[in-house]
Amino acid sequence: MLFLLRLVARLPLPLVHALGAALGWMVYLGSPRYRRDFKRNLASAGLSGFRLLRAAVAETGKGALEVPAVWLRPLDEVAGLVVEVKGWEHVDAGAKRGKGVIIVTPHIGCWEMVGQYVASRMPITVMYRTPKIRALEPLMRIGRSRGAAMKSITADVRGVRAMLKALKRGEAIGLLPDQVPGIGEGEWVEFFGRPAYTMTLVGRIAEQTGAPVLLCCAQRLPRGRGYRFFAEPMLAPRPPESAVRALNRSLERLIRRHPEQYLWGYNRYKVPAGVLPPDAR
Repeated sequence: MLFLLRLVARLPLPLVHALGAALGWMVYLGSPRYRRDFKRNLASAGLSGFRLLRAAVAETGKGALEVPAVWLRPLDEVAGLVVEVKGWEHVDAGAKRGKGVIIVTPHIGCWEMVGQYVASRMPITVMYRTPKIRALEPLMRIGRSRGAAMKSITADVRGVRAMLKALKRGEAIGLLPDQVPGIGEGEWVEFFGRPAYTMTLVGRIAEQTGAPVLLCCAQRLPRGRGYRFFAEPMLAPRPPESAVRALNRSLERLIRRHPEQYLWGYNRYKVPAGVLPPDAR
């Protein structure tokens, strides 16, 4: 498997995305459960139409196949795939405050690219969970560890401590805010009209450290031209709205801009083990 992934990593990005689009359709047509969840999540967001569905299926496949290129190429080469940058001044402004920067990146566009690009400009520590395909973990650790520029930590108490230390050093940390957390790590909050168990870690770290929270994305450009990186401040809560709901509202706003690049096949609304479902509260 590693040989094939290294081979894919060497391919030109336009070819990677073309093959990825085909892979996306193979998975979509071959899995009734995946297809059902994909359509249901789109419908929950009030999105419909075959044109959007077709684009979203293809973009999901591109996202899967581009990961080897992002993980296995040298950092400067990976960062060079970002051909447009918007909003980096927000990162600079946050860093100048001396409290570090919290980078939150949902499953949209090439989320793996965000950490890599930030690492090319300032140190960042990113949190990861062991993948379901255990054979991919060594590769993941390689791709998310770039010496002093990028450190990869596990999603546990020690990982949180490492993030707090990184912020104290004035560095950046990276989190996936729409990843379903474990028991005791989230709250049931509306996400596109349905209750979704949402992590509280972003708000807790921000409150404890005073570090600014920035929503970042690496949008995939057409025909494999590269990526557009952008950063913007997280939306503030509207009283009596909670910080967790404001987080999801920020994600919704971003996703509605580029709905075709969101990971609609992800089971965002699942009930984690040991957590009471929202209708049982």
